[in-house]
Amino acid sequence: PESAPAASPLGRIVTLHPTSYIEARTIGEHYREGTPVIMNLTEMDDADARRLVDFAAGLAFAMRGAMDKVTNKVFLISPPNVDVSAEDRRRLAEGGFANRG
Repeated sequence: PESAPAASPLGRIVTLHPTSYIEARTIGEHYREGTPVIMNLTEMDDADARRLVDFAAGLAFAMRGAMDKVTNKVFLISPPNVDVSAEDRRRLAEGGFANRG
């Protein structure tokens, strides 16, 4: 069931659980299409997780978007046309969108 209203920018969010840096391309493709992406890096070793965070930060910067740390190893990359409210961030941190995508 859909819990977020259709007007919510997070209604189209994609949650990815990469296990290696090779999956950076998938993250980049979703983001380029204008879809907010949650990267859950808890299944990655620290070195690859850092590389992916660096990649995502560069991607967000180059595309004029934003990157937010949701929890220790979970990040939200938002395209420039998506404004994530404080309420959306709180719900993300509580796992409210964990099953999307």
